[in-house]
Amino acid sequence: MTLPGFPNAMPLEGFVGGLLIGLAAALMLLGSGRIAGISGIAARAMTLSKSGAPLPVAWLFIVGLLLGALLVNTFIMPIDAEFPPATWMLIAGGLIVGFGTRLGSGCTSGHGVCGMSRLSPRSLVATATFITSGIATVAFANMLGWGW
Repeated sequence: MTLPGFPNAMPLEGFVGGLLIGLAAALMLLGSGRIAGISGIAARAMTLSKSGAPLPVAWLFIVGLLLGALLVNTFIMPIDAEFPPATWMLIAGGLIVGFGTRLGSGCTSGHGVCGMSRLSPRSLVATATFITSGIATVAFANMLGWGW
């Protein structure tokens, strides 16, 4: 299926992926009473945070993310990932996102998936900020000729 203006869009795959993300978030919340915020889980797995999921749960969640991507890539379809044309952009982007997740007390999965589904005011503001910042960053990068 091709969407006008988006020749590489994969709406069915995006829909299935969204369902799986929602299912994983619901299972995490119902099974352990914890929010499936990846930045918090990653911080816990790297022992940067003492609060959150128990350490083994955090590690299992991270391993599950990696294993899921590996299984999809191996058995369903290769994952076509595009990275910035310069390594410094990837490093700078990672540092900025890491800073933002600490500043905003969570990431897109914690606020955007889990927080918005609970109508958390903090998550509504955080998600609007993520989206606005993303649009501004893409516009700025394209203006400078950094888009790819």
